[in-house]
Amino acid sequence: MNKIFGYLLTPIHYLFFGILLLIFHPIQWICLKIGGQEAHKHSVDILNFFLLGSYTLLGSRIIFKNPHHLPINRPIIFIANHQSMYDIPALIWFLRKYHAKFISKIELTKGIPSISFNLKYGGGANIDRKDSKQAVAEILKLAERMKKYNWSTVIFPEGTRAKNGQMKAFNAGGIATLLKKVPDSLIVPIAIDGSWKLVQYGKFPLSAFEKISWKVLDPIEPANKTIDEIVAESEEAIKKALYF
Repeated sequence: MNKIFGYLLTPIHYLFFGILLLIFHPIQWICLKIGGQEAHKHSVDILNFFLLGSYTLLGSRIIFKNPHHLPINRPIIFIANHQSMYDIPALIWFLRKYHAKFISKIELTKGIPSISFNLKYGGGANIDRKDSKQAVAEILKLAERMKKYNWSTVIFPEGTRAKNGQMKAFNAGGIATLLKKVPDSLIVPIAIDGSWKLVQYGKFPLSAFEKISWKVLDPIEPANKTIDEIVAESEEAIKKALYF
């Protein structure tokens, strides 16, 4: 049934999604040129609010739970599992007051209206996975911006999407690089569940009437803990939220 309705609803979703990207591309440019970084950020936040709304055109249920009063005057490293590109708009919108940035593939900085523009000028890190020196340098630059502006970062330590919903092992590399420069960052795991089901049949049709949830878990203080302990604790917390 989800697949059958997906054939009907996917074109509507893609049309709305694409129109939003085309509309907000010049809006982002104008905001950046006239209002600077802060105005650009607001335009990106609003774009992702509407992108998230486009999920409802597939009959999707969106659930975001954050029972914690997280600090806004301290950098945060949000550690999340990764299931599909549909993970991201909710993270941008619901974590907007924490100025959450992303570590993205450099290939995404070209050819995608709105998204590529934001990746180029939004302050995140765009890494070349084939060039480890470039990747580390980009992440270090992001860490400097975190320290300077009290920004936060969302990192997906699996390194790639878990297309069947089953978590892959976490890699400590990016987290270690960030914490080296910003050791006072708060670590906050986020469990994402259900977004992989949207794309379980591929890009077409998308699956209709799926429930997608994002749950912010208990923060972890990194003091007196090794990187491996922090990563293992985050991974275990997300697994527990997803599977138990």
